[in-house]
Amino acid sequence: MGISNNIKSYSFPILAFFISGVLAPINKGPEKFSSYESGIEPMGNAWLQFRIRYYMFALVFVVFDVETVFLYPWAMSFDVLGVSVFVEALIFVLILLILIVGLVYAWRKGALEWS
Repeated sequence: MGISNNIKSYSFPILAFFISGVLAPINKGPEKFSSYESGIEPMGNAWLQFRIRYYMFALVFVVFDVETVFLYPWAMSFDVLGVSVFVEALIFVLILLILIVGLVYAWRKGALEWS
């Protein structure tokens, strides 16, 4: 019974993609290959090159945000949990300190400067 359910669950999306590919209309033309921005004809090239600094800021934010989110539940239930969880939280905080040292290093090197 389990194998037939697996076969059904794997075949359903494959079948849905196949049917949509067969039934979908194929209209190739210049309008299909142009960028669409709210009904206005695009001006210039649609491919813009972003600076790596935007991604650096986003990555630093995500790393520290995720670290903080994972640290919050430990802080809320610290008195109920045992010593092993304290050791895990200590290791987690040490990793956070290593990340902060990396952030300070990147800041001093000028990797986070906008100019």
